[in-house]
Amino acid sequence: MSASANGSGNGALSATRTTEISQLDRVVIRFAGDSGDGMQLTGDRFTSEAAAFGNDLSTMPNFPAEIRAPQGTIPGVSSFQVHFADYDILTPGDRPDVLVAMNPAALKANIADVPHGGTVIVNTDEFSKRNLTKVGYGADPLQDGSLEPFGVHEVAMSTLTQGALADTGLGKKDAERCKNMFALGLLSWMYHRPTEGTERFLREKFAKKPDIAEANILAFRAGWNYGETTESFATTFQVAPAKLARGTYRQITGNTALAYGIVAAGQQSGLKILLGTYPITPASDVLHELSKHKNFGIITFQAEDEIAGIGAALGASYGGALGVTSTSGPGVALKSETIGLGVMTELPLVVIDVQRGGPSTGLPTKTEQADLLQAMFGRNGESPVPIVAPLSPADCFDAALEATRIALAYRTPVLLLSDGAIANGSEPWLIPDVASLPDLKVTFAAEPNATDDSGEFWPYVRDPETLARAWAVPGTPGLQHRIGGLEKADGTGHISYDPDNHDKMVRLRQAKVDGIDVPDLVVDDPSGGKARVLALGWGSSFGPIGAACRRVRKGGLPIAQAHLRHLNPMPSNLGDILASYDKVVVPEMNLGQLSMLLRARFLIDVQSYTKVAGLPFKAEELQHVFTDIITATTEEASA
Repeated sequence: MSASANGSGNGALSATRTTEISQLDRVVIRFAGDSGDGMQLTGDRFTSEAAAFGNDLSTMPNFPAEIRAPQGTIPGVSSFQVHFADYDILTPGDRPDVLVAMNPAALKANIADVPHGGTVIVNTDEFSKRNLTKVGYGADPLQDGSLEPFGVHEVAMSTLTQGALADTGLGKKDAERCKNMFALGLLSWMYHRPTEGTERFLREKFAKKPDIAEANILAFRAGWNYGETTESFATTFQVAPAKLARGTYRQITGNTALAYGIVAAGQQSGLKILLGTYPITPASDVLHELSKHKNFGIITFQAEDEIAGIGAALGASYGGALGVTSTSGPGVALKSETIGLGVMTELPLVVIDVQRGGPSTGLPTKTEQADLLQAMFGRNGESPVPIVAPLSPADCFDAALEATRIALAYRTPVLLLSDGAIANGSEPWLIPDVASLPDLKVTFAAEPNATDDSGEFWPYVRDPETLARAWAVPGTPGLQHRIGGLEKADGTGHISYDPDNHDKMVRLRQAKVDGIDVPDLVVDDPSGGKARVLALGWGSSFGPIGAACRRVRKGGLPIAQAHLRHLNPMPSNLGDILASYDKVVVPEMNLGQLSMLLRARFLIDVQSYTKVAGLPFKAEELQHVFTDIITATTEEASA
């Protein structure tokens, strides 16, 4: 046993017992327990260990919407799944190879996802008759043979944790709360994870409560030492670092990446940023993160409601800053009138919608992609706005910069559609070179521009290439002008009820959005054009679609994949691409919203595959869908 395992030294634990080491290319682990068991923290720390080791990874937190659901019940189960590998991966994994269940509810809620032969580690201290009855177990599953298909390890985590902390002076209840760190220590030993980072993190997190920090570290070491000394675990596992592109990486969640993208947008544009917002799951972390970066000219304003939040953001844009607001589906509904005002006044505004299950309050902590039609049409009148959707947590950084580019260059509100899976999930992010970031600087109007030689400033004189109107900072001498929610006369900006002018202005606003410069759609087809079927997605479906396509190709069938980041306007080559395939299948976590738009615009009978379960697609299910479609298409062609 190393010195640090005894409680001294630098905190790095080292093995002494000889065990068989199995080399793996990938592992999926799910930590599950009561919402008070600290599963999110446990999973996050294991993820950080995997990231520090150099694995590629992807995570999927899953937790109740209630602040504190009834203890020991299935609705109160919280879980965190991490998939790490020695190659580039696209999803958090379909099924956990290892399930850590802290109580009967966690076992019952998750055991169906574990494949036969998988490993199940249970905290036996929680398997009391009362807790079993609470979740509908008629008999103890640890004794009735129902878990025979799995490799089960029974560990009295609560008792062992309390024993390890017996000399700390902590009460029984406080000591038991550290059992999640015991579980983390055990799994860290099983998979040869580095430990220094976790111990350092615990000391920093509980810096004001050093006794709690040391208790958690002792529990962490106790779990590691349990694995080292018990005969229950005869094999440990190693997953080598992944061969990623050279550079500096950090683990990042989608919401954090969005916040960093907004910070970078402020620096690249030279504008102050005002985030006017109201807390709402799962978007609140954007506010939390941006509030830490006042030194970069970021102003965060937590308003009294959704409407006030976006009103402040649009007001900031009127004043020459960049207004940003963040929300989820219900908040977008409340903000719709002000988004329409932004369309009429033609001011830059970034609206971040981190989608969740609906309608109404719906499923606040579960993911969905069901706000696309709301983003496209959810305002009164002809009120077009550009729509950008990131495809992964790390991609949120670039998507935020892209949304800002469009908002500033074309003077328009932009809807940025993230979702819960992206927002809370994490993956390695290659930190970009600042020199590679886009130049987002804008030019404000500085002199009168009237075309009638009046010497006045007309706010609706447009750039002939972008159709963006001139942006004048209020108070600039000689540039007095009028904007607002009433229809404006072309050029002058005076209030106008003229029918022909209204028709012209509506068409100009639409033409401005239609003319936004977006990249052509790129198709991934390793078969060199032999594929007859195209899988097309948007948003967080990128990972499951990509992983499913890999499986289909590995099985010997050709399939092409493409993914839409720009949903309005869509890439100019999209129609030609859709028409070049026999079948186009569109998986999305709604009832077919993108499919509806594609059918209406391109008259292509796309095949929709939908899911609204509050959970992301699994690569396995999409693999079967794609295989069936390819097989049917081949049979039709040969008939």
